[in-house]
Amino acid sequence: MKILFNNRQYGSKTLSRYCFATFFLFSFIGFSQEQQTGVDTTKTKDIPLDEVLVSAIRVTAQSPVTFSNLRKEEFQSRNLGQDIPIMMNYLPSVVTTTDAGAGVGYTGIRVRGSDATRVNVTINGIPYNDSESQGTFWVNMPDFASSTESLQLQRGVGTSTNGAGAFGASLNLLTDSYSKEASGEISNSFGSFNTRKHTVKFSTGLMNDKFEIAGRLSNIVSDGYIDRASSDLKSYFLQGTYVGETTLIKALAFGGIQKTYQAWYGLEDPELREKNRTFNVAGMYFDDEGNMQFYDNETDNYQQDHYQLHWNERWSDHWSSNLAFHYTKGKGYFEQYRENEDFTDYGLNPISLGGETIDVTDLIRRRWLDNDFYGTTFSLNYKKDKIDFILGGGANKYEGAHFGEIIWAEFASQSEIRDRYYDDFSTKTDVNVFAKMNYDLTSKWRLFGDIQYRNVGFTANGVDTGIVNDTFNFINPKAGITYTLNQNNNFYFSYAKAQREPNRNDYENGNPRPEKLDDLELGWRYTTENVKLNVNSYFMLYKDQLVLTGELNDVGAPIRANSGDSYRLGLEVDASVKIMKQWIWQSNITLSQNRNNDFVFQKDGVIQNLGSTNIAFSPAIIYGNILTYNPVKGLQTSLLTKFVGKQYMGNIDSKMSVLDPYSTTDFNVSYEIETKKIFKSIQFNALINNIFDLKYESNGYFYTFDDDFSSPGTVTTIEGAGFYPQAGINFLAGVTLLF
Repeated sequence: MKILFNNRQYGSKTLSRYCFATFFLFSFIGFSQEQQTGVDTTKTKDIPLDEVLVSAIRVTAQSPVTFSNLRKEEFQSRNLGQDIPIMMNYLPSVVTTTDAGAGVGYTGIRVRGSDATRVNVTINGIPYNDSESQGTFWVNMPDFASSTESLQLQRGVGTSTNGAGAFGASLNLLTDSYSKEASGEISNSFGSFNTRKHTVKFSTGLMNDKFEIAGRLSNIVSDGYIDRASSDLKSYFLQGTYVGETTLIKALAFGGIQKTYQAWYGLEDPELREKNRTFNVAGMYFDDEGNMQFYDNETDNYQQDHYQLHWNERWSDHWSSNLAFHYTKGKGYFEQYRENEDFTDYGLNPISLGGETIDVTDLIRRRWLDNDFYGTTFSLNYKKDKIDFILGGGANKYEGAHFGEIIWAEFASQSEIRDRYYDDFSTKTDVNVFAKMNYDLTSKWRLFGDIQYRNVGFTANGVDTGIVNDTFNFINPKAGITYTLNQNNNFYFSYAKAQREPNRNDYENGNPRPEKLDDLELGWRYTTENVKLNVNSYFMLYKDQLVLTGELNDVGAPIRANSGDSYRLGLEVDASVKIMKQWIWQSNITLSQNRNNDFVFQKDGVIQNLGSTNIAFSPAIIYGNILTYNPVKGLQTSLLTKFVGKQYMGNIDSKMSVLDPYSTTDFNVSYEIETKKIFKSIQFNALINNIFDLKYESNGYFYTFDDDFSSPGTVTTIEGAGFYPQAGINFLAGVTLLF
């Protein structure tokens, strides 16, 4: 398959559509979750030094940035084993996916149509995205939600942060704060598909008003909705804190080890999608009698351990700082049974057996990744009167070894135990410095400025990547203004530029170019005691955007390609309405247009200009809704609905690439009993997912290839697609003992 692209300037037709959409949605009165309104609802800490961990990269309602806050108490009733992306499913412009079909195992997130490689993730300000793939693998940190104090999702470019540039959103997580009093927690939950979650937490409280030690152990297991898509996930979290009058020091160690049966391949057969939705092709092979078999250890095995040290200091009423050091160790492999593999692909020589030359074999292989990621981040904050100034940055290095082993072969040729049939190594350095300032021009007008410099170096010597030795220098400016009309209304406008390097898979698929983005945001926030409303319009113009093609590589990772000129245009409306004392209505909607300009594609052997086409995996409408009822003290019930519109899984608007729209509804109930003996309280939580038992797919893939064999002299482009079925009605229920 060959894809070519041309460029086109944005014309009056596009801008007129944008203006019409802006007018239409500003006229729409929508509703959404309180934490999604852009109003900063994070509770004030007893000692605000803890907030310095993320203050350099978080924003407030006085900033010209679109964001959502989500606190522990707002998702803990649903924290029954599913991953963090699933906890975020009802935030504006968010679409979540899960390979195993039930939210445990490999999960993913897209924001405004941008995939996870464009969502910059930090934990306490430390970059989490994998340096090479730029993706985030939440399966390596199971039950991390149980150690998360709060998170903030900034949509669009947002403000400067550490790690890879944000092209769809940036997500920063703050881990648990220290506790003044000793406490303990035992939590157990059970559910469909033999899903179980067991969590134990403790805190010593502040000893001598200075020191605290806290920790968590967790185990999550599930068979998965898809056949054999099992997960066995273990994790830990340990934190030591020193609290002084002006000093906060935290040392953290956390990580996890996971073993998941592969469910990366989805379903291509339309008949199976109807009659056997749980069928999993992973591990499938045929024995000598031609019977279908499944290899019982077609698994992904990985361990990742994180170490962080933070020193926060308040030097005076106006100066504060944060200095952090971090190290992450990751090592693991996935194992596969492969049929009829060519000897030459593994560096093996043909053999002669019984006078017959043999050059293929069935084998079991392991493909390893052994990596180290380490570095430092810092921030210095000056705040006085009209000025709030932050200088920050970081320097990080990644070293990754990729190698493969054959652990069994029907015909071994000259292979020896622990031979490596490939052995690659790569390094990546990322140095960034940013300065940002908020300045109160008057009591109503506030100016925002932000500039970041990033230097990125990437080297690799892989068989798939070839020899790579690239260096990138990016300067990313941002500016905005906020106007506060009165205590209920403020308006903002911002411009941000982002530039981003290709990832390892991009190099494997050709000669990629770095992508560039100009992001314009215009918004209005309205806040009263009972109503919180946020309306935001965005216009994101891309140059050489690395869009998903819809295809997957041989390990299930999505393939991307530069798309010339493209844009994302949309409006987000979200609000929270307190209807009466016991009822809260929270809702959000995103309407958008996501287009490649003058998309050129080679089809049936002929290069064709397809004009304006839809960007892959970018629905035109995303809607979320939560209706909460609190009938009595301690009891809360919620009805949660999510609608995701039609998506194309490729960029050529093929009917075969359509991912149908879907809507799901969940029911969540939580009841807390306060006790006076033994326990502080007992909490009961239950979650029924997909209560209407809808058959739907939230993700898939699309591919094309040229066939010139069936009809000599004629080239025909063949199209194919696969889908990831999601579970029908299923449940999780748990009990938590607090003491």
